[in-house]
Amino acid sequence: MSSVNVNYKEPKKILTPTSGFLYGYSHSLNPYSGCSFACSYCYVRQSPVGLFRNEEWGTWIDIKQGVQEKITKEINHLKKRGKPVTIFMSSSTDPYQPVEYKEKVTRTLLEAMVETPPDFLFVQTRSPLVTRDIDLFEKLSDRLRISMTIETDRDEIRKVFSPSAPPIQARLKAIRQLQEHNLPTQVAIAPILPFSEDYPRILSTVVDRVVVDDFTGDGSQGKRTERLKIKELYPEENIDMWYGPTTLATVIGKMKAVFEDDQVFISQDGFMPF
Repeated sequence: MSSVNVNYKEPKKILTPTSGFLYGYSHSLNPYSGCSFACSYCYVRQSPVGLFRNEEWGTWIDIKQGVQEKITKEINHLKKRGKPVTIFMSSSTDPYQPVEYKEKVTRTLLEAMVETPPDFLFVQTRSPLVTRDIDLFEKLSDRLRISMTIETDRDEIRKVFSPSAPPIQARLKAIRQLQEHNLPTQVAIAPILPFSEDYPRILSTVVDRVVVDDFTGDGSQGKRTERLKIKELYPEENIDMWYGPTTLATVIGKMKAVFEDDQVFISQDGFMPF
């Protein structure tokens, strides 16, 4: 973490009302601002939190303080008003990025939600650290889904697009471990990156639910991604297959060749609460 500028801040509120891509949720929950995984294609690079910081995305993290009291108070307040509390964690940071090993902000939030549960909690990550909190997830399992992003099974591709993100095999091992504890899980191929012909079969041995999303899921129908010039990172011989208008349909077809139709979800549908 020596190359990352870490700051401690106490926000006024911890839950943020949602809209747009996350229309099915009442709130998003981001334990941190900033993300040291610094994925090249991350849409947050082109959002206000990424654009107006005057620091390169991936080089700074704000650690939120006082979160346990805040989320307990906010959930209770919403429930007293008769409002549904469906939470997406996280929409603009990874709740299990490396700083979480030490700071445990995400774990603190989960501990509070075990005592004061929301109606539904969706946990989105690409980090094997998520398995540390299995004990808390088990207490929330009737109102929970954990989504692990695994965009490809080719680690050499991962190193091009997201070199600071966890290795692919570690993520696959983590999702197996979550499944062994009977926790509701899914794999998100989001965004789609070049993968091997064997990848759909590999996934079918790990989970029974996959979500496929291309770069149109960046909240601006792909415009943010175009500004990031992600297309230039693709191997020239693969560009037409893996980055274009037919990619989504092609990958859905590959997944449905090994999964049942009702186990394959597309874009927003796969991230909605049950």
